This record gives sequence, C-alpha cells and structure tokens, in this order.
Amino acid sequence: MALSSMTGFARADGVCGPYTWAWELKSVNAKGLELRLRLPPGWDAIEPALRARAAEQIARGTVQANLTVQRTGILPVVRVNEPVLAAVLSTMSEIGKRVEAAPPSMDGILGLKGVIEVLDEDEREEDRRAGEAAVIEGFAKALASLAEMRRREGAALGTVLRTRLDEISGLTARAEAAPGRKAEAIKARLAEQIAELLDTSTRFDPDRLHQEAILIASKADIREELDRLVAHVAQARRLIDGGGPIGRKLDFLSQELNRESNTLCAKSNDVELTNIGLELKTVVEQFREQVQNLE
Repeated sequence: MALSSMTGFARADGVCGPYTWAWELKSVNAKGLELRLRLPPGWDAIEPALRARAAEQIARGTVQANLTVQRTGILPVVRVNEPVLAAVLSTMSEIGKRVEAAPPSMDGILGLKGVIEVLDEDEREEDRRAGEAAVIEGFAKALASLAEMRRREGAALGTVLRTRLDEISGLTARAEAAPGRKAEAIKARLAEQIAELLDTSTRFDPDRLHQEAILIASKADIREELDRLVAHVAQARRLIDGGGPIGRKLDFLSQELNRESNTLCAKSNDVELTNIGLELKTVVEQFREQVQNLE
C-alpha cells in the first residue's frame, strides 16, 4: 500500500434531472477520521451513505465536505390562496355596506399581498431519489480524487522521511565510531580526575574512588542507546516500505528516537558525542514534524 498524507483538496460537480450539484472537499491533519458535512436543507437523508463512503477511502484526517444543490429548469406555479381571497372579499363586502365606494377591481384584489402565490413546481419523488443517488456517487468521485492527491503527497513525504532516517543512521554510526565513547577513554578521563583529587588531598580512599569511577564509566556507556537507535530506524524503514496508514506508529517511533537522543546527550562526557547528540535531536524533530502529516 502507498503512503498517504492527511492534507488534500478535491471538487466534483454534475447535473441530474432538475438538480445541479457540486462537492468541495478539504482534508487536514487529525488524530482520527472526522467527516464534517455541510448539506443543503432537506438533504440530510444521504448523510449515512456519505459517512460509509468516507470510511472506505480514508483512515485519518478531518475532512470538510460542502455540498451545494440547485434546481434548474423548474416552471413556476401560480396559485390563488383561497382562504386569503375569501377573507379579503368578506371584509370588502362588510365595508361596502357601511361606506359608499366604487367596487374593487380585479387588479386591486389580486395585487393584495398573499392572495396570489408563486411557487416552484413540486419535486417528484423519482427525481429526488435519482438526484440523491447522483450526489452520493459524486461524493465518491470527489473522495477518490482527494485520496489520490493525498497519496501523491504521501509519496513525497516518504522520500523526505527516508532521507531523515539516513541522516539518523549516519549520526548513529558517527557516535558508534567516536573515540570518546569507548569505555577505555571514559576510564582514562576518570583516572586523570582521580589522580588530581589524590594530589590535592590525602583523605580520599584510592580503592573506593576507583570503584566509583568504574561504576560511573559503566553508566556513561551509550551502547544501549545506539542499539535502540539502530532498531528504531530499521523498524521505521519497514513501516514506510509497507505503506498504508502508519502515521501513528511512526509518531510513536519518533518519540522513542527522541528519547534515545536525549539519553545520549545526558550520558555524554565528550564534546564530539554531545554535538552528535544535538544533531540527532534536530534531525529526529524534523522527522517527527513530517510524520504528523501522514495518515
């Protein structure tokens, strides 16, 4: 499976009978899948089908989907509001009994508000069902375009992530080869410090100092951290090569890589190793930031 980003954009539109419709989809990063639908009034019935289609195509991300629908080519229907007309005529008859006036004209009566109603032609059930089916299929088409855009961006992200993993591997190899990380070098530095302490005071027990020095030297060894860095990089490569929705797994691995980089810096008592650790932290953070965009 290919890698997918969580960001993308797509549009789809079409015509079905009297309906002209258009979809606009945008997706951004999120912890899970969240579909935010904006549907015209009266189109809520298609929502379950839309959510099912989205779950088939996308695993993670916030997807904002906006639907616009217009009915075109509809002939207006002119209708007399009989209750309103009856009330108007009754009122005019009562007033005519009390006031001498010219009889009302047809134009005057029809011009009164509410007597004449201009309505759109009623929707036919078969037209509406066909329109809903077309809109759902249009949504699926827009989703496919969105997913394709996300895959293209995911492929680019995969290249970037592999480059960062190469840099992490290179820095790990540099730390492995650094003379300052060898136990002998650590012990030699501690021995020099012990010798200086013994020269300045006679209260120190040489044997106890040497035991403490050996303990400190063993704690300063970064063998474990280097081995875990290598293992995490190998696992990250396997996940990227396998593809699919691996964003959460890679995010966890980026946290572990950061943890090992921090420990390496904390244990280091050598300038070169400290600098390597700081570089590692920078590259790992860059790796983590890119991982946040993956599905």
